[in-house]
Amino acid sequence: MSATPAAALLAAIAVAALLATHTLSVAAIAAVLLVAAFRAPARRRWPYLLGTLTTGVTVFALTPFVEVIGSHPLWTGPSVPVLGTLDVTTEELRNGLFQGLRLVDVGLAFAVYALLLDHDRLLAAAGWARRSTLAVALATRVVPLLERDARELALALRGRGVELAPVRRLSPLLAGSLERGLNLAEAMEARGYGRPGRTRAPSSPWTAVDRVALAGAVAVIAVGALWL
Repeated sequence: MSATPAAALLAAIAVAALLATHTLSVAAIAAVLLVAAFRAPARRRWPYLLGTLTTGVTVFALTPFVEVIGSHPLWTGPSVPVLGTLDVTTEELRNGLFQGLRLVDVGLAFAVYALLLDHDRLLAAAGWARRSTLAVALATRVVPLLERDARELALALRGRGVELAPVRRLSPLLAGSLERGLNLAEAMEARGYGRPGRTRAPSSPWTAVDRVALAGAVAVIAVGALWL
């Protein structure tokens, strides 16, 4: 599948998760995206999955303490200034699970996008709204590039017998990202970005699978809005 239909399909799945109104629907979407994310190498996928699942669990755990809904309390706690009486109701747990799964769906959709799609081909395929597409593509490539830089930095330091804690790696990663930004700007200027008469690298024609995926993206949004 080409990068553009795949990105459109992932975006449609994330939109469908935001439009869905049933917990079972968003749970099914999360299961499908989780299976897709497991196609990536284990060393690359675990930071995305850990961050996404941890955030979803946090939303589920905190929702009962910041919401005041429902009439079926499971636990009633002390009264806290500003927040009021802390309690946990069945309705709050259900809503926390629903909202947490929604967030997990969006996070997993981005994880699949970052792990499995070819961002260079996606950028090269942009024929309209090219400036906006470039901004989105460069922004979403930041996480995979930082991941690669962190892996290469750890490998280089290990070869020199040095072990740095993850927090202490942030400084060289930040410096490297700033340097990459300058190099990218210079490369775009040298290649005449924004000037008239630009050229494009030839791209492979779409296959039947690509067309089906693009049609499926529209169908997924419709299903999310009407039935999920």
